[in-house]
Amino acid sequence: MTWLAKKGLPLIILVMAGKDVLGQDPNYSQFFNTPIYYNPAFTGLYNGLNVRFSFRDQWPNLPVDFKSYYFSADLGDRNLPGSGGLGLIVTSDNEGIGFIHNLGIGLTVGVRIPLFSFLISQVGIKANLVQKSVNWDDFVFSDQLDERYGINNNSGTDFVRPDRSKRIYPDFAAGGLLQFTSEDQKVTLTTGFAMDHIFEPDVSFLSTGESKIPRKIVIQAEAIITTNRSISGNTYSKGWYDPVKLNPGIIYQHQGISQSLTLGMNLVKYNLYLGAWFRSSVSKQASNALILMAGYRFFFTEHANIKFFYSYDLQIGGNLQETGGAHEISLILEFRELQVFGSTNRSYYRKNGKKFRNPREACEF
Repeated sequence: MTWLAKKGLPLIILVMAGKDVLGQDPNYSQFFNTPIYYNPAFTGLYNGLNVRFSFRDQWPNLPVDFKSYYFSADLGDRNLPGSGGLGLIVTSDNEGIGFIHNLGIGLTVGVRIPLFSFLISQVGIKANLVQKSVNWDDFVFSDQLDERYGINNNSGTDFVRPDRSKRIYPDFAAGGLLQFTSEDQKVTLTTGFAMDHIFEPDVSFLSTGESKIPRKIVIQAEAIITTNRSISGNTYSKGWYDPVKLNPGIIYQHQGISQSLTLGMNLVKYNLYLGAWFRSSVSKQASNALILMAGYRFFFTEHANIKFFYSYDLQIGGNLQETGGAHEISLILEFRELQVFGSTNRSYYRKNGKKFRNPREACEF
């Protein structure tokens, strides 16, 4: 007997209702490892190629499939027009008790605007193409439930399938950020604002109904603080002798009736990452979670490394404490010296045939 039958709950498909369905985007606890997902202005913020992959298993104690996948690759090259970057983002997730699947593929563009030697701004846009699909055979309808035997798969249903089981639609996001770097390059402050689902695309499977994705507002800020001077070491021990770096941050999200606030801090020393974050959501299913994170960084060369992160969401309040929280894994490849559009002097860059001094190099975490 399935979980639905044990609970005695008939499965009522939301898209059959004559009301709008307000959903919420998948959320990543390691938002600092999925920056383009939340704000396309992060595209090309740092020089070189960044490749990121994240996997999230939400509520593992429930017999439903709530898994999210994220992949992005962005190139920061100051020889690009606009001196920003180009990016690719691919997302995949399940919703509707795991029966509805979303797959999105998008391109991002970042434009860099140096304001002063210590302050730069970037704006970015994301153009996404999303496929939303459903397998009607996976659903159980109320007229297939028996009060004694539970689900009766042999019984028919009066449900009439819609003409389509897929929706393909465009989706757009835009954002901006400011980044300050101190004169000694020990402190970097970054703050950003973004809006996703700008045109609120309709994702209903029914031609007679409408189900729009509500716009999502994201506001975030973070700092990267180097506590002392680096002690030079062997190239192959890169990072081992680096100073302690602190990375406090905060992110606020508002989508439809849902709001969430996450704040905390990471630190890195000896190529080891540790972090602790607190997330509080304000919605009909309000909940609080303590997020614990650990990671490791390995250098292939002086300017190329791989990072691995694992985090666990420990539910400490609300009605989700028995769900098992969430597991999240991230894998990041960074190639800081990779340039595709020619070489650039570290002190200067060219734009419209003119030579400009580069802003200070931001401290990276």
